[in-house]
Amino acid sequence: MNWNSDIITNLSWAGAISNIAGKQKVADQIVSKIKDGDVIGVGSGSTVYLTLFAIAEKIKAEKLNIKAIPTSIEISLFCDKLGIPLTSLFEHKPDWCFDGADEVDPNKSLIKGRGGALFKEKLLISSSPVNYIIVDDTKLVDKLGSKFPVPVEVFPQALLHVEKELKALGATNIILRLAGGKDGPVITENNNLLLDVHFDEIDTDMERKIKSITGVIESGLFINYNIEVLVASNNS
Repeated sequence: MNWNSDIITNLSWAGAISNIAGKQKVADQIVSKIKDGDVIGVGSGSTVYLTLFAIAEKIKAEKLNIKAIPTSIEISLFCDKLGIPLTSLFEHKPDWCFDGADEVDPNKSLIKGRGGALFKEKLLISSSPVNYIIVDDTKLVDKLGSKFPVPVEVFPQALLHVEKELKALGATNIILRLAGGKDGPVITENNNLLLDVHFDEIDTDMERKIKSITGVIESGLFINYNIEVLVASNNS
């Protein structure tokens, strides 16, 4: 029996979407990779959102048997709205994954996590043999940390211990991320807190150093992962 939910029917992307033409071209590249029977890890962000529409159209047009593993409640709801079947890591290992990023350096290292889903995003990327990172060309940087801080998900009671240890790693500014639609801090889907951490220098071992701090659930640093970067040019 169907819920016939107005909430799902009326669901829409919360913010403005920039460079729609360029992002649509990247979405088309992602859709061209889909094969019948694929299990796809689905990340977060506006380009991912646009890609879901193209995936849904291909599933219907070609009657494909596709399953998606989402990184967040938001993406789960959009998949439901568009009729994209869902599964989980309990049931399937992804054949491939696609996601966005906040920064990408020349070595294909990333900063991710402005949407707060960094733990599940890293879990999917780590579980997938092939990963496509879809970004606007404004996300390309020469040096990680140039535009955005590093998100760090923290177990709440470890907050002050983690702050002390991050300072010892060279953090120059640490901010507890506050929510926009509720009072107080952002609470992740794992019921943790998010810190936005600025560093002057991010070395190739920084991801491991941050993760080794007791109380850190995950960081938004993605260094030396198996990824292919697809760029939606603003000049498209």
